[in-house]
Amino acid sequence: MHTMLKGTISFGLVNIPVKMHAATENKDVRLRQLHKECQSPIKYEKVCPVCERKVEEDEIVKAYEYTKNKFVVLDEEDLQAIKKEQGDKAVEIIDFVKLEEIDPIYFEKSYYLSPNEEGTKAYSLLRTALEDTGKIGVAKIMIRSKERLAVIRFYENTLVVETIHYPDEVRAVEDVPNVPEKAEVVKKELDTAKLLIDQLTTTFAPEKYTDEYRTALLDLIEDRKSEKSATVTSKQKPDKVTNLMDALQASLDRAKQEKTTPKKKTATKKKVAK
Repeated sequence: MHTMLKGTISFGLVNIPVKMHAATENKDVRLRQLHKECQSPIKYEKVCPVCERKVEEDEIVKAYEYTKNKFVVLDEEDLQAIKKEQGDKAVEIIDFVKLEEIDPIYFEKSYYLSPNEEGTKAYSLLRTALEDTGKIGVAKIMIRSKERLAVIRFYENTLVVETIHYPDEVRAVEDVPNVPEKAEVVKKELDTAKLLIDQLTTTFAPEKYTDEYRTALLDLIEDRKSEKSATVTSKQKPDKVTNLMDALQASLDRAKQEKTTPKKKTATKKKVAK
């Protein structure tokens, strides 16, 4: 597993030299843009609209646009100095909190932590302490020249870093348009909705959820590679319902039927060779 970052995690006077690895991967199928006439990949060049010419990398500087067309140019030396100053700091756990105290809207990306050779004992100590207390550590960490707020938690015998948004990065719910005020709910509709939730309640099994669009796209690509005609099976359109109660009842009936009907196992789709 590729090492993204090396550093030190500290809590109190305990220091743990660790390596960080990406815990997730993007499985999106990337499509290239080609020139329709000759099937050549399209190039994207950096062009100055004022000078009307291509700009080389050594001619480009970084700047912050503080108002429309007004910029503050930042020297690369200054940026590197800030980066080094922050990057040299150990990742210090600031607080310990309960996981359920953090709403999922704050969570962003996951990374696995593994100890360096000399950090095994301290790594095991923190891992066991977090598991036994049910707490997670809140810390700050530098990732790709950006200081991130993060939590460190126990997950399947491994320490995991979860980057989370700062509070000012989460937009206020008051800004969401057209959200209805709390209104009276018809008791029969509410009871049926609760019954439907009960029928659909199960134990979370992540392996049963798949990206159907990606699978269909990979199948289409395989068919095109084999010069076969690809067929795409469309999903059944939802039944039309006349009102909310009908929709709830229809959903409840369908949930009961699906729960009593055994599901057929589907063969694993073959991935596109890279």
